[in-house]
Order: sequence, then structure tokens, then C-alpha cells
Amino acid sequence: MGEAKRRRDLGLPPRQTSRQPRDTSPRVVSWLPLTRQQARSFMTWTSRGAWGGIGLLVVVWLVVRFVGPALGWWTLQG
Repeated sequence: MGEAKRRRDLGLPPRQTSRQPRDTSPRVVSWLPLTRQQARSFMTWTSRGAWGGIGLLVVVWLVVRFVGPALGWWTLQG
């Protein structure tokens, strides 16, 4: 027996679903299923990812240039 039938037979109200509210912001282009809020969110996440990549690049460069040679892991030619 399904959940809906069981609840109906017991006289219980339908189960409440926790659906997220639908994004009602206007679309970027009418034929593209991408809203302005989704585009803004995409830009936010890609900007954070880019800054994270820049930070990771700086850390790797510091390890290669200073930490590795200081600990004797390798030597720089030049």
C-alpha cells in the first residue's frame, strides 16, 4: 500500500514536502532556461574558484621556490 493511501485510510492529512521555492527571477534570454539569479550565482562561484586557484598557485610557487630548496628536497638550477 502506498504512503498516500495509508495516510488517507488513517484519516491523516497529506504529507508536507519541503520543496524549495521556485526561482521567479527573470530569464537572461527568453528561450534559455537560465535565470538572472542563476547567472549571478554562477559568476559568484566561478569568481571564488578563480581566487582559490590563484591562492593555490601562490602556495605551490612558494613551496617550489623556497620551501623545497630550504629543506633539501631539490636544488634550483640557474
